[in-house]
Amino acid sequence: MTRGDLYRVRRLRGDPKASRVVVVVSRSALLHTRYPSVVCAPVHTRHLGLSTEVEVGVEEGLKHPSTIRCDGLQSVPTTALTDYVGTLTLPKLIELKRALRIALEIE
Repeated sequence: MTRGDLYRVRRLRGDPKASRVVVVVSRSALLHTRYPSVVCAPVHTRHLGLSTEVEVGVEEGLKHPSTIRCDGLQSVPTTALTDYVGTLTLPKLIELKRALRIALEIE
């Protein structure tokens, strides 16, 4: 598991959908420990036009054009990340980093 990997998660807490794709945004150092959860951003098919969104699609393993929403970060148990979908390209990882900085107001 690495930062930028996309997984389908079933029954994500607080989500009305039965399953949703999320992207792992936790730092790499955490991903190689026994810590039981990682921080993820949800992926939605509706684009709102926010500066905290990153557009993704078929190139990343998704069926439809979608958007990563960095304003909706959640802690997800690593055991729930079993259905691998794909991974972000380097340009998309750079966009993700920018969107996370905006969402968290980090200079």
